[in-house]
Amino acid sequence: MAEVDYIVSRKILSWAEDDRPREKMLLKGNAALSDAELIAILIGSGTVDLSAVDVGKLILQKANNNLNELAKLSLKDLMKVKGIGEAKAITIAAALELGRRRKDAETLRRPKITSSRDAYDQIKPYLLDLPHEEFWILLLSRSNEVIRPVQISQGGVSGTIADPKLIFKHAIEHLASAIILTHNHPSGNLTPSQADKDLTKRLKEAGKLLDTPVLDHLIFTDSAYFSFADEGLL
Repeated sequence: MAEVDYIVSRKILSWAEDDRPREKMLLKGNAALSDAELIAILIGSGTVDLSAVDVGKLILQKANNNLNELAKLSLKDLMKVKGIGEAKAITIAAALELGRRRKDAETLRRPKITSSRDAYDQIKPYLLDLPHEEFWILLLSRSNEVIRPVQISQGGVSGTIADPKLIFKHAIEHLASAIILTHNHPSGNLTPSQADKDLTKRLKEAGKLLDTPVLDHLIFTDSAYFSFADEGLL
C-alpha cells in the first residue's frame, strides 16, 4: 500500500504546478478548478494507473457530468468507480450534502450602518460592562453593511493601544471599503482626550491614503456614546 501511495505521489508531483489541484487552488483560487479537480482534492489520491483527477473524471462520467445527478448517487454507486472505497465515497457524499444545505440555507442579511446609533448598537455586545478599555473596529462593505467587528487591543482601566498598521491590515485582509473606530471609557466619561483626537486624525489620514475611509470614531460607555462624526471632529 505504501508503494502505491508513493507511485501516485510521484505521478502527481511530476505534473506542472498549475495542474496540481491543491497548488492550483492556492495560486488561482477556487473558481479556477474544474469539477474533476475539486473531486480530486476531496479523494486525495488516485490509483496506480490513474491520478486523482482521472478518478474524479470517472466519477463525473458516471453522473453524466452533472453535479445534480452526482448528488443522487448512493455510496454503493460511488464505490463502483475504480479507486473509490467507502471512505472516499463518504467524503464525496458529505461534500455534496454540505453544498445542498448551503443552497437551502437562507442568506443572512448583514446589518447596515446608517447612523452613529447603528454603530453603537452593533458594538455594544462586545464592550458592555467591561472594567478595562478595549479598541475595536467595524469593517464595512461599500454599502456600509457590517462585514465583521474586530478587536484591535485590550488595555487597562485608563487606556489601550490602537496600532494603525494592525487596524488597516484587518481592513485590507477583509476587503473592507470603510471602517468605524470605537473604544470604551469604563469611567463613563464621554469627553475625548487629546490622545483620542490625535489618534483619530492619524487614522483618518491613513484611511485616505489606503482608500479605506474612517467614517466615525465612537467613545463607548454602557449608557451613551460620543461620535466624532456627529460632533464635527472627523
